[in-house]
Amino acid sequence: MDFSIPWLSKDGKLLLTARILRMFGYGFLSVVLAIYLKLLGFNDILIGLLLGATLVNSVVFTLIASIFADKIGRRKTLIVYAILMSASGTVFVLTENYFALFLAALIGTINVTGSETGAFLSIEQAILPQTVRDSKKRNTIFALYNMVGMLAMSAGILVSSLASYLEEYGLNQIESIKFLFVFYSILGIGVILTYLMLTKEIEAKSTGLKPLKMNLSAKSRIIITKLSGLFAIDSFAGGFVLQSIVSLWFFMKFGADLITLSYVFSIAGVLTAFSFIVAAKIADRIGLVNTMVFTHIPSNVLLILVGLAPTFPLAIGFYLARMALSQMDVPTRQSYIVAVVNEDERTAASGITNISRNIAQSISPTVTGYILQSFSYLAAPFVLGGLLKILYDVSLYFNFRNTKPQDGEL
Repeated sequence: MDFSIPWLSKDGKLLLTARILRMFGYGFLSVVLAIYLKLLGFNDILIGLLLGATLVNSVVFTLIASIFADKIGRRKTLIVYAILMSASGTVFVLTENYFALFLAALIGTINVTGSETGAFLSIEQAILPQTVRDSKKRNTIFALYNMVGMLAMSAGILVSSLASYLEEYGLNQIESIKFLFVFYSILGIGVILTYLMLTKEIEAKSTGLKPLKMNLSAKSRIIITKLSGLFAIDSFAGGFVLQSIVSLWFFMKFGADLITLSYVFSIAGVLTAFSFIVAAKIADRIGLVNTMVFTHIPSNVLLILVGLAPTFPLAIGFYLARMALSQMDVPTRQSYIVAVVNEDERTAASGITNISRNIAQSISPTVTGYILQSFSYLAAPFVLGGLLKILYDVSLYFNFRNTKPQDGEL
């Protein structure tokens, strides 16, 4: 896949290609996975546990990447994770056994969040600044990286409706969704081939293997520790409203079908994708932290309103408005993390902050499953998630409004 971007290296373009392939697959899985497990007869608690396992996977493999990727090679590590991505999809095709599916979610690469949280992200975040020929394009490359990924996810979400159309050709609902897992495995092979073309230029300049915490200077350690704690709050809150959970919620509360949900989530993805570019423009003017906070608070108010909405059209309206704002902190957060530490600290900084996010988020789906199974108040995940996210926003602003990137940019 060719990208005519003169200030971006070949490796940068390959990373964008791999991102597109992965996010396309994540798109349809994020819509169908929880519904698929429901159709297999598993209760909400078991579904929550399996969704949580996919996030535990992110924790473990991000930790491994943070400690070893720079030593054994970023390219090799990415290829191994891509192999696991393809293998996990294959397991979901071959069996309906809960233990096997749980194991595939735990050691494979199945994404259900509606965004990306795994080890791919940590390694690629560390590489991206090395692929731009102009340091002033740092915010732009992170915005572009997230935009193409979200557009690919939106396209993938539309593919989830294919399961409904396949039923017209004699397949039942379960068999139709299994076809999507086959497709996911094929996409994993495409990601492997893309990573095989990466050059040595993506590797870390310093490859000394040190304990993870020692990969940061004393000053950077203080900053990353505080950021990790705050990001954990945000991610724990986000775990209540993973895209798979929201999909299941619309299915349970309003009886929405896969075709309708695919259109809704696809439109939401397009809105989110273009918000990334807007976020980069805003950040260049008012700063990364201000952009993260002042776009996030309104989106969290809208999140609460989604849960409280009495009708499906109103809930969809609030949801789409929320998605137009909610992810504007993603490229700005990624750019901020690599900007407030030294160049040789980027893999560790990205890894540590992502690990804190993933650990916190891995707990939430199980809690949400219990809430949906045990209580009639279906708005609870949205209200809890929104309030916790607002707490995060306020805390982030007062802790980091005066901590600027090392290159002097906003």
